[in-house]
Amino acid sequence: MQQLPHGAAPLIVHLVYHFDTGGLENGIVNLINHMQPGRYRHGIIALCGIGELKKRIRRDDVIYAALGKPPGHALRLYPRLYQLMRQWRPAIVHTRNLAALECVVPAWAAGVPVRIHGEHGRDVGDLDGRSVKYQRLRRLYRPFVSQYVALSGDLSDYLTGPVRVPQDQVARLCNGVDTERFHPAHAVPEPIPGCPFNADDHWLIGTVGRMQHVKDQTTLVRAFIELLRLQPALKETIRLVLVGDGPLRADCRQLLELAGIAELAWMPGERDDVPQVMRGLNCFVLPSLAEGISNTILEAMACGLPVLATSVGGNGELVVAGMTGEIVPAADPFALAQVLLQWSTTPEMARNLGAAGRARAQQQFSIEAMVQGYEQLYDRLLASTARDRATKAG
Repeated sequence: MQQLPHGAAPLIVHLVYHFDTGGLENGIVNLINHMQPGRYRHGIIALCGIGELKKRIRRDDVIYAALGKPPGHALRLYPRLYQLMRQWRPAIVHTRNLAALECVVPAWAAGVPVRIHGEHGRDVGDLDGRSVKYQRLRRLYRPFVSQYVALSGDLSDYLTGPVRVPQDQVARLCNGVDTERFHPAHAVPEPIPGCPFNADDHWLIGTVGRMQHVKDQTTLVRAFIELLRLQPALKETIRLVLVGDGPLRADCRQLLELAGIAELAWMPGERDDVPQVMRGLNCFVLPSLAEGISNTILEAMACGLPVLATSVGGNGELVVAGMTGEIVPAADPFALAQVLLQWSTTPEMARNLGAAGRARAQQQFSIEAMVQGYEQLYDRLLASTARDRATKAG
């Protein structure tokens, strides 16, 4: 366990279930890397473990703790969390998603003055937000939360609706994307290291993400199969790139093999060169069943790719249908195939959509705007806490 030196800058502890590959965790990395040095210090507590993503944090003053949480409620970790809070003395604890929400209790008990909870996306077991159990859990912990952050309008409505959080306790802050790290290829898509397909001969349809039920890559595979059924001649040029790992990887491979087109797809597993992968694609597809504000959509837009996404969560807040991409119903492979058929047979249209997406990412979803939003929120909450303490002392 690391000991944090006590300096002038307030400490923010980012508390998550597991700190490894994922959009939520990637957002924390971007926030830490781009905040002004000296304004705030940062610590990361992962209830389970800390993975390779830690290497992407460029600051050397961040402290970490991984608690190795066993399955079940985190109640048995409360004493250790309380001890960490008392030792590190954070000014702010920022939990994210339901899996970490219960940790606001030991933070409150340890006297942490500001306790923020962020909702980044739907729970795997509650994709439509209708679970009464999860609503009640969130209401149970509500008294221990100082402020909520919702990444999309859909999640904001969920908090102020069934969870019954007062409107003035919910801040709406969107993710931002690093438009320097994620930038378009110069003229034509760049070769992807290790990929058997190339931009000279092929038109690449791609997706990047954890291969699990909520991301629904199997629907994209079915759409690819349907696309080739609609236009068999495309077998000469169309290729599918599925980047990521997880339980759906085997299911996707099986579907491709049963269709007899496994050689038309590349499934390299998890990659740490996502910007380069994006620059090798011709279009990006996110076939999710649920989303908050998708980092991968923003990254694809920043790379100048047309984005085809499902009408869930905040996807429609990012992708402007007919201008930067298209939005289709979830779990509808035929709808996906129809758009992919249009784009692959009119590639100039796809390129124009991608260029408009790049401009939108730069203008409305910059990482600078995201960081400024969080800094202003943290500043406001700490100032409010200081005023309250001064009033009570007086």
